[in-house]
Amino acid sequence: MKVLQLLPALNSGGVERGTLEIAKALIEAGHESYVMSAGGRLVEQLEREGSTHITRPIHRKSLTSLLQILPLRRLLRELKPDIVHARSRIPAWIAWLALRGMDPTTRPRFITTVHGLNSVSPYSAIMTKGDAVIVVSQTVYDFVRQNYPSCPPEKLHLIYRGVDPEEFPFGYQPSNEWLAQWHSDFPELAGKTILALPGRITRLKGHETFLKLLAELLPRHPQIHGLIIGGAEAKKTKYLDELKALVAHLGLDGRVTFTGHRSDMRDALSQCNVVFALSTKPETFGRAVLETLRLGVPVIGWDVGGVGEILRAVYPEGAATPKSVGELYHNVSRLIATPAPPTQNHKFQLQCMCAETLHLYERVTSLLKATYPCTGE
Repeated sequence: MKVLQLLPALNSGGVERGTLEIAKALIEAGHESYVMSAGGRLVEQLEREGSTHITRPIHRKSLTSLLQILPLRRLLRELKPDIVHARSRIPAWIAWLALRGMDPTTRPRFITTVHGLNSVSPYSAIMTKGDAVIVVSQTVYDFVRQNYPSCPPEKLHLIYRGVDPEEFPFGYQPSNEWLAQWHSDFPELAGKTILALPGRITRLKGHETFLKLLAELLPRHPQIHGLIIGGAEAKKTKYLDELKALVAHLGLDGRVTFTGHRSDMRDALSQCNVVFALSTKPETFGRAVLETLRLGVPVIGWDVGGVGEILRAVYPEGAATPKSVGELYHNVSRLIATPAPPTQNHKFQLQCMCAETLHLYERVTSLLKATYPCTGE
C-alpha cells in the first residue's frame, strides 16, 4: 500500500507521535509511507525511519488554506496513494475537497481519525466524513455517536492508542549517569515522597488542584514533595507566574519543584511515587497515564474520559470521582501510607494499535470501495 497521512505540523503531541508510529509500522510492513505537514522537529525522525515528508502549509485556520486544495489534488494524481489519512480538521477539509474533484472510481480512500473532543460544529464534522472513521477511545466513540448522528455507526472503528512495552518497560530504572544528573539538578527531592503532575503548563491540566492538594496533605505527610514536570510556552508564562504565586500563597515554598520542559519523561516519571492526571477537560485517551502505569508507577486521576477508561482497565484504585478533592486526598493518603504499585499488564499495546490500523487500511482499499463512496457526493 501507499499511504499519505496529513496533520498540521510535526513538533510534539499525541497526534504527532501516533502519525510517526503508523508511518514506521507501514515501512516495517513493506508499504510506502508519506506524511504531509507544515514541518517541525519530528520530521528528521520520520525520514530517518523511512517515510517521505512533504512540506505544505496545511496548518492555518484561515481561508488561505483553501489554496492548498488544487496543489494537493495534483499531488494525489501524481503520487496515486491508496489511502489519504487526515488527523486534524484543516488538513481534513483540504483533503476532502481535493478528493471530491477526482474520479470516484480511482481516487484514494479517505480515512479520518478523531483525536479530540472538538466543539460540535459543521467545521468539526469533517472528521466524520471519512470512508472509515477511527476513534481513539470509547469516550470519543460515544462523543461522535451523540453529536454526529448522521455518521453511520458502521463507519466508526475503535482503535485504542498504545504504548510500546519495550520503550516503557515495567520496573524501568534510568542509568546511573542519568540518576547522578537528576540528583544534582534537584537535590531537594532526595529522600522525599514525590508526587508529580506531568504536562504542559496550561489551565487545562489541573495545576491549581494539584497545588491545593499538596497543601492539604503536608500537615499529615511532611515527607512529600510536589514535582511539576513540563514547560510553559511563551504565551503561557503569565499562567506559570500565577502558579508560582499560588505556591507562595499556600505556604509551599521549598515544597514544589518546577522542572521546565523535559525530553526524558520516561526517566523522570520512573522516579516518582505517585503521578496525577487532573485535567479539567476530559482527555480523549491519556497516553501519559498509560506510559506511567507501564513503568509500574501509580497514577491517580479523575475517572472521566480516556483517563478514566485506562484507570478502570489497568489501575482502578487510582480512579477518583471527578472534582472530588476529598476522594483524591483519601486515595493519595492511602498510597503514601501503603504503596500499591500497578501490576504488569498487556493492555493498550502499540503493536495492537498499529496492526489494527494497517488492517483497516487494507479493508478500506479492498472491501469498502463500493460501500462508502466519499461522503457528500
